[in-house]
Amino acid sequence: MGLNHIYILIFAFTFDLILGDPIKMPHLIVAFGNSISLGEKWLNKGRYKFLKGALLVIVLVSFSFIVPYLIIRWLNASNFQISAIVFSTLMLFYCLANKTLIKEGLAVFSTLKKEGLDAGRKRLSWIVGRETNNLSEQQIRVATFETMSENLSDGVIAPLFYFLILGVPGAMAYKMINTFDSMVGYKNDRYIWFGKFAAKLDDVVNYIPARITAILLLFVQFKLSGLRFVFKEGSKHSSPNAGYPEAALAYILDCQFGGPNYYHRKLVEKPFIGNNNRDIKHEEIKIVTHINYKVSILFCFIIIGVILLFQYA
Repeated sequence: MGLNHIYILIFAFTFDLILGDPIKMPHLIVAFGNSISLGEKWLNKGRYKFLKGALLVIVLVSFSFIVPYLIIRWLNASNFQISAIVFSTLMLFYCLANKTLIKEGLAVFSTLKKEGLDAGRKRLSWIVGRETNNLSEQQIRVATFETMSENLSDGVIAPLFYFLILGVPGAMAYKMINTFDSMVGYKNDRYIWFGKFAAKLDDVVNYIPARITAILLLFVQFKLSGLRFVFKEGSKHSSPNAGYPEAALAYILDCQFGGPNYYHRKLVEKPFIGNNNRDIKHEEIKIVTHINYKVSILFCFIIIGVILLFQYA
């Protein structure tokens, strides 16, 4: 890690703040998803589904780390340092999703207010895995805040954490793991065995980032007194990680998340996180948006500080 990594971080994060996911621009995560889909169709049949799923994960995650590592190493060795920075910036930019996450959350709230309940349900279905056809306005707002808190970890803090630890190849390997989980990490008939390794690996790599996210959420709102609440309520979640950012946001907003929802036509009894089952107001999306920005920007400063510390220690 050196000064170039600071430039890469600043450029990539700034581009994400400005551009988000450009619709007309080819996207790395789409390529990741296509490779996973192709492998799943080829391997997810017959016997040994768990082993075949694990093999696909190992191969594609290794590929997503080794290829950018070799490209960056070759560019630097060939004295193409500017090209190495440009390539690294583009790859890290692809790994970040804060602008898009916030944009989608705002879109759900705006659609619900301007176009009504049915339109709000449909807009929410673009960003969550639960069934939305019968959700109330309150449930739509809760679901939006839940996914914004959880994906603040998955879409910003985690890739930046692995960028700090392993550079751009680490961030890309993380995104491959996370994409795997979002595509095949389900406990249904099709993926229960094939996607099990991917889901468990995703749990492992998100363990630290999810807890960092929760702590940062409390810190930026000067509410570190809520740590006990977060670790108590967050542990109730069926996911070993998702509950912690959700619990932190629930504490900040003094509201209640969780509860039963339908996934793939099956009722899943999720525990409630928090005790105050109050109505969430439309205006609170602005609060959550500002919190997300503050957390992501703060973590960038932390990373820069760590890099400088090791650079000049």
